[in-house]
Amino acid sequence: MASREFRLQMEGYGLTTAEIHYHLPDHPSLLQLYVWQEYDLAPEFPTLKGFLDYWERELEGALHSVRVAHHRLIRPSEWQALDGILTFQ
Repeated sequence: MASREFRLQMEGYGLTTAEIHYHLPDHPSLLQLYVWQEYDLAPEFPTLKGFLDYWERELEGALHSVRVAHHRLIRPSEWQALDGILTFQ
């Protein structure tokens, strides 16, 4: 049986990494960094939005900023037609 991650990639999900900066509850002038990674759909990012909703609802650290990187790992292959034959001996 295929893994959950492989099935998600076949459905168009890509690996999403979010760099989340937040204020410490006891020291609001300090920023802390949390790195989150999961498979998600760009550009809507429903999984990330759900996580950030949970964060704001349940955690005390106020969000400062979120930076997102996304990459589809499985996509149609790229090919290029070549004119000629290379022979190796």
